Parts: sequence; structure tokens; C-alpha cells
Amino acid sequence: MHGRVWSCIVSGARTWTVGVTGATGYAGGEVCRLLAGHPALRLAGVHANASAGRRLGELQPHLLPYADLEVQGSGAEQLAGYDVVVLALPHGESAAIAARLPDDTLVIDCGADHRLNDPAAWARWYGGGHAGAWPYGLPELPGQRERLAGARRIAVPGCYPTSVTLALAPALAAGLVEPEVVVVAATGTTGAGKSVKPHLLGSEVLGSVSAYGVGGVHRHTPEMVQNLAQAAGRDVRVSFTPTLVPMSRGILATCSAPLAPGTDEAAVRAAYEKAYGDEPFVHLLPEGQWPTTAQVLGANTVALQLAVDPDAQRLVVVAAVDNLTKGTGGAAVQCANLALGLPETTGLPVVGVAP
Repeated sequence: MHGRVWSCIVSGARTWTVGVTGATGYAGGEVCRLLAGHPALRLAGVHANASAGRRLGELQPHLLPYADLEVQGSGAEQLAGYDVVVLALPHGESAAIAARLPDDTLVIDCGADHRLNDPAAWARWYGGGHAGAWPYGLPELPGQRERLAGARRIAVPGCYPTSVTLALAPALAAGLVEPEVVVVAATGTTGAGKSVKPHLLGSEVLGSVSAYGVGGVHRHTPEMVQNLAQAAGRDVRVSFTPTLVPMSRGILATCSAPLAPGTDEAAVRAAYEKAYGDEPFVHLLPEGQWPTTAQVLGANTVALQLAVDPDAQRLVVVAAVDNLTKGTGGAAVQCANLALGLPETTGLPVVGVAP
């Protein structure tokens, strides 16, 4: 049994029921993990077509509080009764389900179906018809919290665009750099999803680093362009090269752009301190301390550091993010908090797991 019938008043505070489809994958599993510690969002059902009928504990043994939940199918009729539905599905699969859910259901899409504003960009990078853009789930962008408050449809950003956007948006918004961006970002294997792929076997990945999606063909590129152009107020070109490194989760993005004439390091740092000084999940590190993926492991945080290269006349910003937490699952919960009128930080960890 699931659905709004489970919504209740507990100790004077309201709780909302949540259904997660794609719960057997990495992103969906991360959403479930975070819900286990959330005081107002209660996981009431888990869904995935391929494993329907099995216990979640067989597939996600770390999710002990939910081990006995039976995985159900992912049809709209099976998801229609929850207060909140999180769609952690492959790109192209969310839109059809979302279109059949009630208007008053809070639907949070962790896939790409509703991230891009431009139908032509969607057609070029993903193919097929554009399902329409939803409010974009990166609250740290100027004005975005107001768009997310009370929303009932939200598109969670991609993991790479989260790190790159937060790394460069303040400098572009302040006109401190030219709109010619170069990004090289390393990620772990969970970014490719949970399905079996020969090139992601341990024997292939361990002891090796490889580039992929080289030459401007990675599907997250148009999302980066969209976000950074919005920050800059003009067109931005992005050269993006992702690399696969032998770790399970995390992204370390090294982002650079030419300095605008007359820009100095003090002005750059001041712009970032102003942009992120009050942000609970974005941390500009003390000078001399550089981000690592280990420090954000399991936390809904982005760690940033910057430097001005005086010889190359470029700004370099390094960002570290857990691709499954702030990069996906944590962002979904953060957006749900805003949409439901809860404190934005509710149920979200800011301390990483170490060592």
C-alpha cells in the first residue's frame, strides 16, 4: 500500500510520502539513502521495471531500513499516489511518465528530459521530441530559489554541469573572464550507471585513467553552455573533456577561462566570496587549500578553489563534488525541500566520509 493515504501529521509536523523509480540504480539508491535520514520525507515505495517483484534489500543491501520493500513497476499508474515522485531513469524515459502524473504531485526528474530550454539543442544532443523545460534545480544560481519554491515539476541538473556551473558562474556574471571556457573533469564509474559495461569492469578501470566523450560530444555540454550563458548574459563556448578514473564516485573539475582585461586575483576571489558566502552547500576553501573528491564523499557539498595564472592570463577554478549526492540525489532532496517549503538543508549531510 502506498500513496497519499500515508501522508500524516507526526508530532505536529507534516510528512510527505515519496516514491522513487529507478531505485535499484546508483542515483535512485542515493535518493533512498538520503531519505532514510529525512524527518519530513518518507520513502513509501520503490520502483524499477526490470527488477519488479524483488526485495530492495537484494539489490541495494546498504539500504537496511528499506530492505523488505518490494520493488514495483514504473508505470504512471503505480506512481500516481505519492506526494513526491523522484524519477531516476535513463534519459528519454521520464517525460512520458511525468506527463501522466497528477499536476499536484511534486515530480523531480534526475534525468535530462527537462533540463534544456532549447528544443533544437535537445534534438541535436538527445534526439526525438523536446518534452519542455522545467524549473532548473540548481538553487545556487541567482533567482533560482524563487522559481523552485512551490514548484511541482523540477529538473535536477547533470552532475558535470553542477560542478562546472558553480565553478565559473560568479566570474562570468561579474565579467571577470571571457566567455571561452575549457573544462577537464575526472569522474568515477558510477557516473555511467549500474548496468554492466565491459569497459567499466574492475580489471579494465583499476590502474588506468582514460578520456571519453572527447571533442565536444558529451551530452552534458549543452547544459553547461546554457547555464554559463545565463550567468554571463551572452553566448559562452565550452570545450569539455571528461576522464574516467579508478574510483566509484566523485568529480574533480578543472575549469579555466581567459581573464578579462584589467582583472586581478583579489577581484576574482571577492566575487566568489560574495556569491557563495551564505550558501550552505558551496564552500570556497581557504587560500592554498585545494579540493579533493574525498572531502565531499557522501556530502551535499561542492568544494571550490581558484587561482589566477598570471603568465597564461587565465582564471583556473577547481571544483569537487560527489556525483551521486550534490550531483544527483542530494540535489533532488534539496529541491524537494524548497518546493515543499521546508528549510533547504533539511536531511542533507554537509560532512563527508573519511578516510
